[in-house]
Amino acid sequence: MLDEVYAACRADSSGAPADYIPELAAVDPDAFGLCLATADGLVYRVGSTDTGFTIQSISKPFTYALALADNGIDGVAAHIDVEPSGEPFNEISLEPDTQRPSNPMINSGAITAASLIHGRDAEEKFERVRRSYSRFAGRELRMDPAVYESEARTGYRNRAIGYMLRSVGILDVDPDDAVDRYFRQCSLEVTCEDLAVMAATLADNGVNPRTRERALSAPMTERVLSVMTTCGMYNAAGDWVTTVGLPAKSGVGGGIIAVLPGQLGISVYSPRLDSHGNSVRGVAACRELSRRLELHFCHVTRSARTAIRADYSVAQVPSRLRRPAEDARLLDAHGDRARVCELHGDLLFSGAERAVRAIEAKAGSLDALVIDLRRVGDVSAVAREMLEKLQATLVGRDIRVALVDPEAKLGHEVSSLDPTDPRGRVFIDRDTATEWCEDIVLDRLRPAGAQAHRSLTLDEHPLLAGLDRDDRERLVQDFECRTLARGEVIAERGDARSGLYLILDGRVRMTFAGTDGHAHRLVTLSAGMSFGEIPLLLGEAFVNDVVTETTVRVAVLSPAAFDALAADHPQLKLALLQRLAAGAYAQMDAALRTLSGNASNY
Repeated sequence: MLDEVYAACRADSSGAPADYIPELAAVDPDAFGLCLATADGLVYRVGSTDTGFTIQSISKPFTYALALADNGIDGVAAHIDVEPSGEPFNEISLEPDTQRPSNPMINSGAITAASLIHGRDAEEKFERVRRSYSRFAGRELRMDPAVYESEARTGYRNRAIGYMLRSVGILDVDPDDAVDRYFRQCSLEVTCEDLAVMAATLADNGVNPRTRERALSAPMTERVLSVMTTCGMYNAAGDWVTTVGLPAKSGVGGGIIAVLPGQLGISVYSPRLDSHGNSVRGVAACRELSRRLELHFCHVTRSARTAIRADYSVAQVPSRLRRPAEDARLLDAHGDRARVCELHGDLLFSGAERAVRAIEAKAGSLDALVIDLRRVGDVSAVAREMLEKLQATLVGRDIRVALVDPEAKLGHEVSSLDPTDPRGRVFIDRDTATEWCEDIVLDRLRPAGAQAHRSLTLDEHPLLAGLDRDDRERLVQDFECRTLARGEVIAERGDARSGLYLILDGRVRMTFAGTDGHAHRLVTLSAGMSFGEIPLLLGEAFVNDVVTETTVRVAVLSPAAFDALAADHPQLKLALLQRLAAGAYAQMDAALRTLSGNASNY
């Protein structure tokens, strides 16, 4: 696209280089470079993008930025207005009502901004300007002495502006010092690529996308871009905003920068200027890029949509904790009393407002709610405030709220165990948060005094309870009971079969290694369930790690005892296999339900 835009604009040979500064008139009038820098630092380029030229008036927003950083918005506003002037950039005039320069993008405002830079002496003040520009560019910039001397030798009009500003009290320093610093900043040498990176730094909220160094605070960047939008193209600003629609700044050296906040920076170098002092090819190239890439900041691709990516109950997408049959039936019937809401994208006002409204509409009958923020990008201050007030409102209605927010995007770095704390619980993954929701629903549904904890004797285990009494008594003799501490590894992936394990008390977790290098839960088994049967039956190794979540009591049938059943009690082994098959089927059914729910929401 850049090649095509470059070719389309190159044929235009209208306009001429600036000649009121002798050194500028000596440049190659047909030099032409075009760059586009993304907000992550990649620069696309075509043409004369490495040719050095002086920054000239493109320096103005960057000195204004430094003045804002040194003095604050109010301190600068006492000296410079932010209104379009409708006059040429070098007009000797002030706002009649305020006696201040109209804006920092015309010469009177730029000289005033240069006067506001802090430093012990003139040398330190300019060095701070140079270093500031260098942070935006991502490399050390240097002044072109020949251009500076040419400007200083012929800059009578700018000196007149300086003395005018001093006469009305806008400047409270030596006007010659301020004007000289302005000449020096305009004489810093840049390339088209430098300007693209400087524009991308403004696009990235003041952070250089290549060096990741902050060149300007976010609020000050917003201020600079606002003034560039209304005043950056002088008395052609209105036409620029309507046809290009990007904050921009031009310079009589032939450069133009344009910024699409949050996305990219554009720079053009072509010394042929129009009657407004703007690059002819530069304006044409920016118009064409804005049209082709749909960059105009008023271009609306779609109206604001809800930030909700998925919304479902814990009955639809249960956790990976296999619960006893009674609890599973309760959750099947009443799982709609707890919901998970997944948000995504950047949370700005409109998206957050719709998300909050949608959540409130469904909150009436809830016991618990999880807000999943893992796929959220930036969270604006107003969105954060809205979500925090939503949490407080729901907690006030006795609805427990938790976040899945491993990166603390809402600023909650501590998970609160207090059910009245509006900040609620914070989890690092959705599955654990879903289990928390299920626990809350079950706690509120169980009869008073009912025990959530389940403990069995061996003959009460469902695998044995369905056998004939004689078979059960015979089989019980072959099991060995063991108690395992929390966190103990029972089996690792690749381990040989070690027996059939019946869980009598506690919980056991099966995990798998994710592509992120972390262990993830496949399933948690509780009392009344079993594991190890597949390796035992097939003679294969374990395919998952098995770890205790709590203190666990298990009964283990060793491989030797299991194999001996075939010879000594074939009918008993057949009955046991039938029970194992039924249990495995139920376990597979529950796993498929969980996975199918996840698949519909990923």
